Order: sequence, then structure tokens, then C-alpha cells
Amino acid sequence: MKIAIIYHSGFGHTKVVADRIALGARKVLSMVTVLSSEEATVHLHLLNEADTLVFGSPTYFGNVSAEFKKFMEASGSIWAKQAWKNKLAAGFTNSSSTNGDKLNTLINLSLFAAQHSMLWIPLGILPRYDQDGKQLPEHNGMASYLGLMTLSDNSHHHFNEPADLLTAELFGERIARITLQVKSREVEIHS
Repeated sequence: MKIAIIYHSGFGHTKVVADRIALGARKVLSMVTVLSSEEATVHLHLLNEADTLVFGSPTYFGNVSAEFKKFMEASGSIWAKQAWKNKLAAGFTNSSSTNGDKLNTLINLSLFAAQHSMLWIPLGILPRYDQDGKQLPEHNGMASYLGLMTLSDNSHHHFNEPADLLTAELFGERIARITLQVKSREVEIHS
């Protein structure tokens, strides 16, 4: 079973998150490939071989980056054949503000997956709270559910560490476990 993580990273943060998702996924499955959106556009055949595709883009002006959009548009011939139908998909984004309209980026990534008839894996990690009900800055500190949101400061040097990167790793494990569960079941059904 194979997972491919496709990302664009303008300042390096989205790549760091992609690598942490891969680290978590490799705890469950060994076949995890990390590709920039440029590399993925050139090597679309690698994506056709994967069981799960994980999409990552920084949030620029409330949407995916132009570079990631190029990758999306390059998949048009795959879309026309529905070659990714029933593959699993997930997504993540980073921005330098707490909100930054990151949800819109995740919506665009999930819609892209839906247009390819893929099955979306949500984050599945609840935020944590102290005994007074105050949210703690750990494990999904951004309180995102559709996919992973991470935060880097405006100087582009720091993450909301270690919470965001730990959440990325946990998300990678979740993606791999679901891939294993769903794809094993498909093999069982077709045997």
C-alpha cells in the first residue's frame, strides 16, 4: 500500500509539515512518497500507483497557492478518466495567522478530491481542554476538523511548536491506518 504526499511550499513550512505527516505515516506503512507539486505534475504516474494522496498547500489570500493550483489543473486528463476514483485523500495547509481563511484552502483541497471521486479522510483529532474548559495549545490546537491546519509566525521562522508538528505526525499515522484498513478490506472483498 502506497501513500503519496503532494505539497507546495513557498517559505519551507508546508514542506516541514509534509515531512512530519510522512514520518507519522511511515510508522504504519513503509511506502510513503513526498513530492513537491512541481515533481508530482511531472510524475503523475507515481500518483496513479498510490492508494492515498495527501494534498498540502500554504494558504495565500484565502486559497491554495498558484503553484499548487497548477498541479490541480495538470490532473485534468486523470479527472476525465476518473483514474483516482475511490483512492483515499486528505489535506493540510499552513499560514502565518491564526485563521488566515485556512478553512477555505481545505475546502478547495477536499473539493478537488471530490471532483476526482476520491474518499476524504478528515483530521480526526480532537482539541484538548483543561479542567476549566480552556482549550490547550496542543493536539489540533487550531481546532480544525476537515484537515490539518498549522500556524507559522509572520517572520516565517517558527511554528506553533510542538503542537502543530505533533498533530501532523498523528495525522500521518491516522492516514496510514485508514489506508491499511480500507485497502485491506478491498483486497479481501476482491479475493
